[in-house]
Amino acid sequence: MKETLQAYATIIISTCICILIALASAQGGLISGSFPVLFLCISVTFIIQWLVFIPSYYWSTERFYDLTGSLTFIIVALIAFYNKNQFLGNEFDFRSIAITVFILIWALRLGSYLFLRILKDREDRRFKEWKTSFPLFLRTWTMQGMWVFLTSVSGITAICSRNIIEPGAYFYIGCALWIFGFLFESISDYQKRKFKVQNPDSFISSGLWSLSRHPNYFGEIVLWLGTTIIAFPVLQGYQYFSLISPIFVFWLLTKVSGIPILERHADKTWGDQEDYKKYKESTPVLVPKFFK
Repeated sequence: MKETLQAYATIIISTCICILIALASAQGGLISGSFPVLFLCISVTFIIQWLVFIPSYYWSTERFYDLTGSLTFIIVALIAFYNKNQFLGNEFDFRSIAITVFILIWALRLGSYLFLRILKDREDRRFKEWKTSFPLFLRTWTMQGMWVFLTSVSGITAICSRNIIEPGAYFYIGCALWIFGFLFESISDYQKRKFKVQNPDSFISSGLWSLSRHPNYFGEIVLWLGTTIIAFPVLQGYQYFSLISPIFVFWLLTKVSGIPILERHADKTWGDQEDYKKYKESTPVLVPKFFK
């Protein structure tokens, strides 16, 4: 009973947090009819999660979880970009184009990678207990809605902004950071997947994984920081609340669902091995040690 109440409380609180951020970030943004475009984005985000949750819970499967999250990023970005184009008419906003393209590339790459992984592995150990419980599984899907919205909110807010500024230093620095982070994350995932095919029962400590124990998460944090830097110049007033994006990504990956879970699993699996102990002692948990 206690766990059930906690699950429903988390669902309500996480949804309310997103609504409050949306209320603030929508100030001065684009309107579709009488409805702020950012409200449309947050509504679509959670509705998609809850709709896909229903058959997923019925068949007790997490197979479409990550794919749904990635597709939601794409849909929300396209909704915002479509409305921006309607607002601009024949003009161009390179900032909105860049942010939209970056979100699409990242979501397509990550979504396809995670979906192919779950098809091959057949099961994600994170969902073993959650998917058999209605409140726990619903909480998981709701948290994904929160992840999608808060992760992308700075970029989506910039796309929905009426403030048009030509590309400057922030734009180019943000683009450089995004490209660096995207490549770092993509290469890390590729190296780990390739390694696991040949060494399914061992841990990877080569390539970018020799610089950090979680280089893919480092890359993801950097690329969303880059997106936020691109967005920053056009934000104003309450829209600055959308700067929570990279802070949320960092918090989520380092304190909640990313590193803590993987570190516990690694310690449980290889914690008694001397080579793993040595690797853990000499390799930073997140920020790469580029120069040894």
